[in-house]
Amino acid sequence: MPLSGLEKTLARDLRRGRAEIDGRIDLHGMRQAEAHAALLAFVHRMHHRGARLVLVITGKGSPEPGPYGDERGVLRRMVPHWLADPVLRRCVIGYEPAGRAHGGEGALYVRIRRAKSEP
Repeated sequence: MPLSGLEKTLARDLRRGRAEIDGRIDLHGMRQAEAHAALLAFVHRMHHRGARLVLVITGKGSPEPGPYGDERGVLRRMVPHWLADPVLRRCVIGYEPAGRAHGGEGALYVRIRRAKSEP
């Protein structure tokens, strides 16, 4: 089952400033391994806290290579793959690009599944 986007009413409420973002993480500037570990910990923490919607800031990247010929915009491309991975999939309902007020193409709204209550 693929990850879904936000419901239309939630997307509208976010644009109008009527919906709350329960948490945010800024991965911008991190190396790939560091960002992956930070995203895993953040999503699991938010899931267990009962968060419903979080903002993941990846940065937009640059079309120009870095000073050492390294690729730019890696996090922007990789975060959706990480969110769809089985490790995070059990905590994530879906995601979509953030609105301009929250970073636009350089950020994602991520819907978090409800944590199952333990008996």
